[in-house]
Amino acid sequence: MKEDNTIRLAAILPESLVNGIGIRRVLFAQGCPHNCKGCFSPHTHSYTDGELLNMDKIIEDIRNNPLLKGVTFSGGEPWEQADKFAYIAKEVKKFGLNVWCYTGYTFEYILEHQYHRQGWNELLSYVDILVDGKFEEAKKDSSLRFRGSSNQRIIDVQGSLEVMKAVALDVNK
Repeated sequence: MKEDNTIRLAAILPESLVNGIGIRRVLFAQGCPHNCKGCFSPHTHSYTDGELLNMDKIIEDIRNNPLLKGVTFSGGEPWEQADKFAYIAKEVKKFGLNVWCYTGYTFEYILEHQYHRQGWNELLSYVDILVDGKFEEAKKDSSLRFRGSSNQRIIDVQGSLEVMKAVALDVNK
């Protein structure tokens, strides 16, 4: 059990088919520094709104749903609470679930700062798929799967760490 066992979330979506491949539990982080123009969830930007929730209870609820294929961290900005999301990711991976994470940061920025920000290196080690980059209203494209604007990439994190550069996935096949 983690010493400070709470995480600040804006919402939890119990089952989703649009936030990654398969049926997924989606955890929406509360707090975001990016303030992307046209953001579809501006209510997640404040660092004081949302609700403090017990992480072990969240993990237990995930474990008790046999339909889930994975967990998705969205936002807000999950990397602002990276240590907490890393703890959840570590535990859900024990159940054989995969982890997707949405972020306004780029993969390269996360790599560059992974040892300077609390929990970033650990979270990076547990994320399977990263959807990176800020939402750009001018590049909005509703035909894209799993992302809102064409600048955002869907990255195989573990494959990318092997070669130390972003390996984008084509999920439109």
